[in-house]
Amino acid sequence: QVQLVESGGGLVQHGGSLRLSCEASGRTFSSYAMGWFRQVPGKEREFAAAISGSGITKSYSSSVKGRFTISRDNAKNTVYLQMNSLKPEDTAVYYCAAKIGISDSSNDRMYIYWGQGTQVTVSS
Repeated sequence: QVQLVESGGGLVQHGGSLRLSCEASGRTFSSYAMGWFRQVPGKEREFAAAISGSGITKSYSSSVKGRFTISRDNAKNTVYLQMNSLKPEDTAVYYCAAKIGISDSSNDRMYIYWGQGTQVTVSS
C-alpha cells in the first residue's frame, strides 16, 4: 500500500509559477512510475506529466510541455511538478498517482494509488 500526499497548490496570477510536491509512504518508491493528472469539475481527468521510476524518462501532455517540469527525489520519496507560465486554463485539482512498474504512462487506468488532490487556481 502506498499513500500519497500532495502539497503546494494555491492561487497564482496568470504567468506565475507554483511547485507541487507529492510525498509517498513506503520503502520502494523507485519501483513506481509517478504521474500528475488534473481535473476540472464536470470534465474528465487529464494527464499532465509522468516520470519513470529512475527519473530518466519523462513525458508531458501537449498542453503543458515546455511550461511544466516533472522531477523526483527517490531518497525523499517525493515527486515534484514545477509549473511555470501558468494560464487560467491550468486551473484544476491536481493529483499525483503511482503506477506499479518503472515505465511512465499517460493512461490514468495504469495508476493504482492516488493522492487526495491539491487545488491550483490561476487568475486572469
